[in-house]
Amino acid sequence: MAAAEPKPLAGAATARRLARSCWSAFWDYETPKVIVVKNRRLGVVYRLVQLLILLYFVWYVFIVQKSYQDRETGPESSVITKVKGITSSEHKVWDVEEYVKPPEGGSVFSIITRIEVTPSQSLGTCPESARVSNATCDSDEDCVAGHLDMLGNGVRTGRCVPYYHGALKTCEVSGWCPVEDGASVSQFLGKMAPNFTILIKNSIHYPKFQFSKGNIENQKTGYLKRCTFDEVSHLYCPIFKLGFIVEQAGENFTELAHWGGVIGVIINWDCDLDLSASMCNPKYSFRRLDPKHIPASSGYNFRFAKYYKINGSTTRTLIKAYGVRIDVIVHGQAGKFSLIPTIINLATALTSIGVGSFLCDWILLTFMNKNKVYSHKKFDKMVDAPERGTGPGPGASQDSTLTDSRGLAQL
Repeated sequence: MAAAEPKPLAGAATARRLARSCWSAFWDYETPKVIVVKNRRLGVVYRLVQLLILLYFVWYVFIVQKSYQDRETGPESSVITKVKGITSSEHKVWDVEEYVKPPEGGSVFSIITRIEVTPSQSLGTCPESARVSNATCDSDEDCVAGHLDMLGNGVRTGRCVPYYHGALKTCEVSGWCPVEDGASVSQFLGKMAPNFTILIKNSIHYPKFQFSKGNIENQKTGYLKRCTFDEVSHLYCPIFKLGFIVEQAGENFTELAHWGGVIGVIINWDCDLDLSASMCNPKYSFRRLDPKHIPASSGYNFRFAKYYKINGSTTRTLIKAYGVRIDVIVHGQAGKFSLIPTIINLATALTSIGVGSFLCDWILLTFMNKNKVYSHKKFDKMVDAPERGTGPGPGASQDSTLTDSRGLAQL
C-alpha cells in the first residue's frame, strides 16, 4: 500500500497566493474617473484655489522672480579708488599722501581724521603706562624684573619709579620711551574732511553671459573733473564727497571723525539682460558696518610709526590714528531668458493647479453629507469582460454598470 503524500503547509500556500496576487496587481492599469458634482459652493472653492495658484505663478514666480531666466550671481569685479583734498591740524597742513592709508587705492582704505602723536620715542627705560594691568606699584618689590606683559610696552626692570604726572608710581620698563599715554598730543584733521572727494571706479563682468560694464560713462575728456555723483543727473560720475557718504549712512560726521568708524559703500548690479544694456545700472547704498551701539567694539583706529635718526640713534614718532574706513562692496545678479527654467516652471505651475482637485476631493470625502455616495462613484473596480457567449463569472463585479442618479444629484 502506497504511502500517503504529505500535505503542503498552509503557510506556503498562502505565500504563493499572495505572490500571484501581487504579480497580477503589478500589471493593472489605473485611470482617473471624471465625475461632475453640481455643487455651487464646492465649485467656488475649486475655482478660487485655481485662481490663487495661477496668480502666484504668473505674478510672483514669472513677473517678480523672473523664473523664466537663467541667472548668475556674484559678478567678477574690480575696484579702484582715489581720494583728493587737503586739510590742516593745529600744527601742519595734511595732504592726501599723509592721511590716506594704504595709498594703493584698493576697495578698502582709511581716511585719517584724528591722531594722537607720541613724538621722539627712543629705546630706553621709562615708567610703564598706568592703563596696563598690575603696572602700579608702591616699592621695587611690586615689580618683577624680566616680566613681559603682552599688553604692556616693554620688559620690566624691577624698579618702581614715579609716573609722568601726579603722585602715582608704576613699574619701570625697557622699550620705546616715553610710552604712548605718557606724552601723546591729540590733533584733529577733520576740519575739511567732509569736502574730500573719493573716486570709486568699478567694473563688473558676468562670464556666463559674456557681459561687462563699468560705472563711468564714456563721456568727453574732462567730464570727471567737473562733476560729482547725483543719482538722477550724474549716475555715472562716481565721485563722492566724504561728508555725503557719512550723511547717507545716517551718521554724525564730527562724532565719527573723533572716534572713527567703518562705512560700507555697496554697489549693486542687478541686470535684466533681456533688456538693453543701458538698463543695467549701478545702485549705490551706504551704511555703517561696525557696531556703534557696542562701546567695546565701536570706532576704528590703528597705529603706525615714522622712523628717523638723531645723532646716529634711531628715533621714531608713534601715531595712533582714528579715521573713517571705507569698504567698497560689490554684488549683484544677472538674468537672461532660457528655455529650460521656463519649461520647468510652467510644468510646476500646471501640476500645482491640481491641488484644487485634491482639496475638493478631500472636502467631499470628509465633510459633505453624501460623501459615501461620492466615494462609491469615484472608486470603482473593473475586471476583464467575459468572452462572447459566456455569462459573467461568479466573481465579476457589477459596480461599473450600476448608477445612482439620485446620489450625485443630491451632492
